[in-house]
Amino acid sequence: MAQTSPVLTQETCEHTKITSVPFSNIIPMDSVLAVDEEIPTIDFFMLFSDDPIQQSKALDHLSYACDEYGFFYLVNHGVPDTVIEGALEGIAEFFEVTKVEEKKEYRKSNPADRIMWGLNCHAGENREYLKVVAHPHLHCPAKPAIISEVLEEYFERFQDVKTGLARAISKILGFEEGYIEKVFDLTSGFDVAAMNVYPPNFQSKGSIGVPSHTDPGFFVSLIQDVDGGLRVLSHKGKWINVYIPRNSFLIQIGDHLEILTNGKYKSHVHQVVVDNNKVRRISLATLHGPSLDTLVIPASEFVDQFHPPGYRGTTYKESLEANGHYEIEVQSCLEQLRL
Repeated sequence: MAQTSPVLTQETCEHTKITSVPFSNIIPMDSVLAVDEEIPTIDFFMLFSDDPIQQSKALDHLSYACDEYGFFYLVNHGVPDTVIEGALEGIAEFFEVTKVEEKKEYRKSNPADRIMWGLNCHAGENREYLKVVAHPHLHCPAKPAIISEVLEEYFERFQDVKTGLARAISKILGFEEGYIEKVFDLTSGFDVAAMNVYPPNFQSKGSIGVPSHTDPGFFVSLIQDVDGGLRVLSHKGKWINVYIPRNSFLIQIGDHLEILTNGKYKSHVHQVVVDNNKVRRISLATLHGPSLDTLVIPASEFVDQFHPPGYRGTTYKESLEANGHYEIEVQSCLEQLRL
């Protein structure tokens, strides 16, 4: 795929609503040093191996990754390379051929929005993005036609991965394998795909692509066309550089799995930086959530006299709408839910 850079002009920035970012949410990259540290790699196929010894080893490694990191690479997942590459190419085509005036019809306008576009280019954030509801029904811009075609195939293929991870994580938590599917009502789960284009560093207004944040939901899956740029804050307080193996997924635990497990598993702070971007970079991050009506509270199995409930229960819809946000924005309110 050609690595041409979309032009983020002063004119397009001036005509785009800028989302302000509280200063407390931005961790200046000049003040921290990100390290290259090995991130666990999970072999999806081995989680369901017919060999009980191999399956047990794979589940143990998944348990370690969730306990000690909260994020991991997923390989051997069954989604064809052509499907992943096709999705990224279709996203690139949307950003490259769709005129700004056409994109503006997808600006945030009302709570029922299922497609939202935005462009931020200031010290606190540098990206153009398109957010769409991907499940239970996929919503896409009408043009170019390729974007709906490639995303439909991508998300259809990924459903088996989402279901498989739900079953594997249920098992390592000590539940029957259908537990998370049932408690989060994943058949009606509210999934939002955030498609981002980050500028090369010579076009950015600062080093931050997306400021520090956590994400709501069960988990987040991420693919991108050019490696690098993402940093995750570990359990030990270190920023770790993320380098996703080709055609693999980065999986990150979401806020609502942290709530369900009463803090056993953690949703980690992460951010995107653009200061090393030599070319534009495209990513597809999908927030896989419970159904909107699901009430998420700490499960009784994780609550006792030594571990009281650490979070206030809300429906997924209520948590997404906190602070006046719309569902499509999928903004975290985890800190507000802590007791």
